[in-house]
Amino acid sequence: MPAKHPRPTAAAVILTALPEEYDAVRAHLVDAEEIVHPKSGTRVELGRLADTAWTVALAELGAGALTAASLTTQIVDWLDPEAVLFVGVAGGLKDDIEIGDVVVATKVYAIHGGKQTPEGFQARPEVWQGSHRLVQAARSALRDMPDVRGHRKPIAVGEVVLADDRSAFAAHIRHHYNDACAIEMEGSGAAHAAHLNGQLDALVIRGISDLANADKHTADASGSQTLAAERAASVAVGVLRKHQPRESSDSEEDPQVRYGGDHIDFSGGTFYGPVTGKQTGR
Repeated sequence: MPAKHPRPTAAAVILTALPEEYDAVRAHLVDAEEIVHPKSGTRVELGRLADTAWTVALAELGAGALTAASLTTQIVDWLDPEAVLFVGVAGGLKDDIEIGDVVVATKVYAIHGGKQTPEGFQARPEVWQGSHRLVQAARSALRDMPDVRGHRKPIAVGEVVLADDRSAFAAHIRHHYNDACAIEMEGSGAAHAAHLNGQLDALVIRGISDLANADKHTADASGSQTLAAERAASVAVGVLRKHQPRESSDSEEDPQVRYGGDHIDFSGGTFYGPVTGKQTGR
């Protein structure tokens, strides 16, 4: 029988939707090699984040939350990571959000759920919290990045490119998701897939490339997407540098961290009935 290749693994998966977003993250990886899912043909680049213990898989999924959800599920099952980051660009929704800012999502809203009644629309949103570990790492990373104006705020996600801040849809977001400061199209899919896995730290990081208004095409033409993608990528890398992989921690030096409390080693022994233990000095 032919020899089986070992199953690839990645400690972190970084997902993007657009080529500009992919390229911005790719610039931070070294020794990257393309690998292909044996059944679906999904391709990722597997590389290292320089000067860290992170092995990172990078994927470009395309636009839309449904695509993000299905491919995130597939990639997570394939590569078994401990962290998933969705990194890319978004439109700003608040007056204090500027092009080039970066938003780390403390919450991700799926904004299309609801019930239309004679009295009006009643929102029934789904929401996913950003991983506490990764949000804390982002808080620390942003302090070390004086050239990046960062925000830790909720993000709205919908299957709509918003380019009119005076539209009924923009008013809908302001009314039902008033704390959201950015809007994009994929984060809810990735967040939902990570939530269903049950064991992943997940975070959405978005650079602001436009202000979700009629000037969006002008901003895009000026190169704002590249700027926003590069800044989001730099924050994602900063998060990973602050939050080291679990297997690289110093848990072996502290048995209570490794075993979750007092530990009695019965290996090689025989015992009958109740066992009484006594804590002693180390």
